[in-house]
Amino acid sequence: MARWNTWTHGTPRRAVLGGAAAAAAGFALAGCGSDDDGGDEPKGRKKGEKITLTFWSWVPGIDKPVALWNSKNPEVRVKVEKVSAVDGAQYAKMHAAIKAGNPPDLGQIEYPVVPSFLIDNGLLDLTKYGVADHKDKFIGWQWQQSVFGKAVYAVPQASGPMGLFIRQDLFDKWGIEPPTTWDEYEAAATAIRKKGAWIETFSATNGNRFAGLAWQAGARWFGTEGDTWTVSIDDEPTRKVADYWYGLVRRKLIKTIPDRQNAWYKDVQTGDMASWLGASWGDALLVGNAPKTAGKWRVVPMPQWKKGEAAYANWGGSTTAVFAKSEYPKDALAFAIWLNTDPESIKLLIENGYGTPGAKQGYTTSQLDVHKDFFGGQEYSEVFDEASKGVDTSWKWGPATDTLYQRLGDAFTAAIGDGSDFRSVLKKVQSQTITDLKEKGLQVKAG
Repeated sequence: MARWNTWTHGTPRRAVLGGAAAAAAGFALAGCGSDDDGGDEPKGRKKGEKITLTFWSWVPGIDKPVALWNSKNPEVRVKVEKVSAVDGAQYAKMHAAIKAGNPPDLGQIEYPVVPSFLIDNGLLDLTKYGVADHKDKFIGWQWQQSVFGKAVYAVPQASGPMGLFIRQDLFDKWGIEPPTTWDEYEAAATAIRKKGAWIETFSATNGNRFAGLAWQAGARWFGTEGDTWTVSIDDEPTRKVADYWYGLVRRKLIKTIPDRQNAWYKDVQTGDMASWLGASWGDALLVGNAPKTAGKWRVVPMPQWKKGEAAYANWGGSTTAVFAKSEYPKDALAFAIWLNTDPESIKLLIENGYGTPGAKQGYTTSQLDVHKDFFGGQEYSEVFDEASKGVDTSWKWGPATDTLYQRLGDAFTAAIGDGSDFRSVLKKVQSQTITDLKEKGLQVKAG
C-alpha cells in the first residue's frame, strides 16, 4: 500500500470527522491521535545523505533564517518557495498540491486553517517523530492550536495580537485623541472625514480581520456538542460587530477598498488613511511600504466596547507544518523546531516582522521593537504584549476556515455593492458554512 493511501485512511481526517470535540478543544479522544495502521514508512535520510526540503512560506525575510540553517546543516538543505498570501491564494495552492500528490515538505499555515488540511489528510502527525519533547518550548495555547486528539500537526511560529496603528502627526494636527472605545473610534472617523481623510477601510475580503473583531466582541463561531460541530457565525456578538461596521460604511465614514493592496498602500503612504487596525506583524508592513512616513506612526490599544475593558484578539498567527507526503519528516521537523526556537533564527524572524513569537524563550520583549524609530521612539511592542494577555484563548477554529473566509469576502463584497445590511451576510455565511461542513461528512448544526 502506498504511504499516501495509508495516510488517507489514517488519523487526521478521522480526528476531525469523528472527533469534533477533540478537534475543537484539543482534548484527547480515544481512537484519534497517533495511531498507526502499519502503512509504509517515509523514505527517511540515510546517514551522510544530502537532501533538499522544500518550504512554502510568505513570511517576509524568511530567506535569512533559512540561509542560516543551510549554512549550519549542509546535509539538509531547505529551499524556500514564496507563495502569495493574498485572499488565501497560498492555501488554494497547497490544497491543489495535496490533491495532485506533490505538496512541499513544509509549509507555513495559519492556526485557523490547520483543520482544513486535516480534512484533506494533508499534514503529518508529528508525535511519532518526537515533537512532544519540544512542547515546553512554546506558549501553551499556541501549541494547542495544532493539537487534535493525541496528534500534533504543526509547530507554533507566531501570533498576531491586534492593536491600532495611528498617524500620530495627523491626529495631533487635527486635535483628535486616539480612540479608546468603539464609540470614540466612530467619533474619530467622523472628525477625520471632515478633514478630508479617512480613518480606515472595511476590507470586505479580509475575513481574518473580521474574525478578530468578532473574537474581541465575545463571539464563538465554532463549538462542539459531543461529536457534532456547532456553528454560530450569526451570533449576537458578531451581529454587534457587523452592525457597527455597516453603520460606518453606510454613513461613508470609512472606505471599502481591500487592505494591503495598491490603493490601500497609497492611502497609507499619503496620509489619506490615518490609521489601521492591524496586528503585531503589521509594523514591518508599514515600514516596508510607507518609509517616508517614518517617525509619524504610533501604536495604541485596540478600541474597546466598554471603556476600561481589556479584550483583544489575534489576527493571524502561524505554524510551520510538515506535509504528510514528506519523505523526510524527521529532518523536516528538526528544521521546524529550529526555525521557531533558535535565538538566532528568532532574531532574524523578528527583524523581518513575523509577529509575536510562539516560543517562550530565545528573545526579549525589547527585541520586538525592531522599528522603534519608525514609531517615533515608542516601545510599541508593549502594546501588543498587553494585547496578547487579553486575548480570549477559548476561541476555537472550525474546519474549512479558508472556505469560510472566501464566503465572508463574497458576501460582504455583494452587500457593499447592493447596500444590504451586514446581518444578511452573517445569516448567509452561517447557512453556507453548515452546508459546507455537512458536505465534508461532518456532523454539524447551528449553535
